[in-house]
Amino acid sequence: MYAQESGADRSPVVLHVPHSSRTLTPTARERVLLDDPALERELDHMTDAHTDLIAGQAAAAASVTPWTHRNLLSRLVVDPERFPDEREEMRAVGMGAVYTRTSHGERLRPDDPGHEGELLSAHFVPYADAFTRLVDARLAATGRAVVIDVHSYPSRALPYELHANGARPAVCLGTDEHHTPPWLLDAARSAFAGCGELGLNTPFAGCYVPLKHYARTPEVSALMIEIRRDLYMTEPGGAPTDGLATVARALTALVDAVTEPADAPGGGG
Repeated sequence: MYAQESGADRSPVVLHVPHSSRTLTPTARERVLLDDPALERELDHMTDAHTDLIAGQAAAAASVTPWTHRNLLSRLVVDPERFPDEREEMRAVGMGAVYTRTSHGERLRPDDPGHEGELLSAHFVPYADAFTRLVDARLAATGRAVVIDVHSYPSRALPYELHANGARPAVCLGTDEHHTPPWLLDAARSAFAGCGELGLNTPFAGCYVPLKHYARTPEVSALMIEIRRDLYMTEPGGAPTDGLATVARALTALVDAVTEPADAPGGGG
């Protein structure tokens, strides 16, 4: 399940919000081994809480409304940003596209390739297809697409993290060698400068690009924004704080900056 909010026809920007939901389908919940209190604690740790609000406020305030694609299901059903096969490094800790371990290494669901395949077919594939169609539509309409991933991460590392020893800046900018051009990274650095220390690919790296276009379509640009949660909410899964408005304004500034930058493909002067 996903939701897409339409933007302006001339906007190339897609705000991607993959991890803001706490909702599990009945089928997925039946196979999760945690009792309800333990599941709620896991959702507190693993949900990028309120990132849908951040993206929504930024979209509403932008000079040219961007397009938005939101995951309506928890990442504990499927994680749409993971590779669904052996290419995914997070499989080493039981967190491929279908998680089998929790954030603390406990068993989340049984190892069951059949159930994994069902979840991928029911949720991962339709999600990826819909996102690809959205990016295709932006390419057709504007000649380019700019995907901005909106994420958050805890101020203290969780046991599942593979790169937990890295710096944990206020905002982490995740890049890709094929799809994050200098003009996009510069725009993000400028937009989020007032939020605190900025880091590059630490503690998380990379950004989401549809596989159809990955390393093939230079007109698709992408950047991941990872916001440290203590900037805008009460951790681990509490209410937003006044900092949310500050972060949303920074994201608005980024959207405005990359909608028609002079040095982007097809950008104005």
